[in-house]
Amino acid sequence: MPVSKRVSFLMTRSSWIRRMFEEGEKLRADGKGAVYDFSIGNPMLEPPGIFSQTLKDLAAGPPPGLHRYMPNVGYASTRKAVAEYVTGEYKVPVTADHVIMTVGAAGGCNVALKALLDPGEEVILLLPFFCEYEFYIDNHGGVMVLVPTRKDFELDLDAIERAITPKTRVIIVNTPNNPSGVVYSYESLNRLADILRRKSAQRGSPIYLLSDEAYRKIIYDLDHCPSVLEAYDNSIMVTSHSKDLGLPGERVGWLVINPKLDDGAAIYNAMAFLNRTLGYINCPSIMQKAIEPCLRASIDINWYRRKRDLLVKNLKSFGYDVVNPGGSFYMFPSAPGGDDLGFCRAMMKWRVLVVPGNGFGTPGHFRLSFCVPDEVCEGALPAFEAAMKEYRQHGKFRD
Repeated sequence: MPVSKRVSFLMTRSSWIRRMFEEGEKLRADGKGAVYDFSIGNPMLEPPGIFSQTLKDLAAGPPPGLHRYMPNVGYASTRKAVAEYVTGEYKVPVTADHVIMTVGAAGGCNVALKALLDPGEEVILLLPFFCEYEFYIDNHGGVMVLVPTRKDFELDLDAIERAITPKTRVIIVNTPNNPSGVVYSYESLNRLADILRRKSAQRGSPIYLLSDEAYRKIIYDLDHCPSVLEAYDNSIMVTSHSKDLGLPGERVGWLVINPKLDDGAAIYNAMAFLNRTLGYINCPSIMQKAIEPCLRASIDINWYRRKRDLLVKNLKSFGYDVVNPGGSFYMFPSAPGGDDLGFCRAMMKWRVLVVPGNGFGTPGHFRLSFCVPDEVCEGALPAFEAAMKEYRQHGKFRD
């Protein structure tokens, strides 16, 4: 076999998101009508004006050496700008020497996990979870441990505490969450921090909290997204500008270590080394310079809010159980009868694409990505209503 057994196995668990997106490509190719595709979180909004103008200025008058090699951790000026932003936003005294520019949030997660994990050590994931995390953990020899959340997708702190073992090294938190849209509260993060401090003290070594906050600016009901940096010293935050600036194709992100991180200098140096040796090399140079004046900018959140409100209101009126998403551009309703696979197959006959909860470790739900035009949301509503009526009438979905 030309492909390793391990990779062959992981490929069988590959993303349901991509599978459904590819089904959509087939439907679009048949020419039989509109396709209402909620499968993939691919932001549609163009970047804010300040980014576009900065990029034009850089292209017209690039600073000397813009396209040369740079330090593994990124440009000093960009890291300084990020540090000042984080310090102001989270009231945590971050400097440029706590920041590493990364190839998106995915690059940041991999760099952090590689630096922290020895083979066989455990990483706790909270259900539902972004499917790629499983592969990031496997990349670096870790063991995935799945822990449920509550019915409203908030942290089940008792379940997390029970799951911690002597091998627990990292807990990954994703807030605002993909796929549920839940924003973990200050109270939940602070209580989680209390548990981790106590458990770390009992065993004499830290448990690290790695937080993916790529949707941190896409929040609807709060003025500020709570962060692990504010709650827990042994924390690392990763993020990207794929969502808040509408730059998913540019792969520009960063990670920040808490200034009080145990052995922070050693961990930072390890991640700087790995930013190169894992093959990411650097976050693209022109993108680093382009985001420096844009860190407080954002796309229009109301564009997403309008779609969230439309879908939640209508899905609830049709009889779906929906937790109102406080952030991101996803929601994770319950599938009628708990049959997420059957529901997603049935929706395709109405040319609607959603992703089964199986793909996020939580069967019985489906994910809707509402970073789509208004006409997609509005056009799909009759199909959601028809699917619920069909299930109630027949107790199953018909092919």
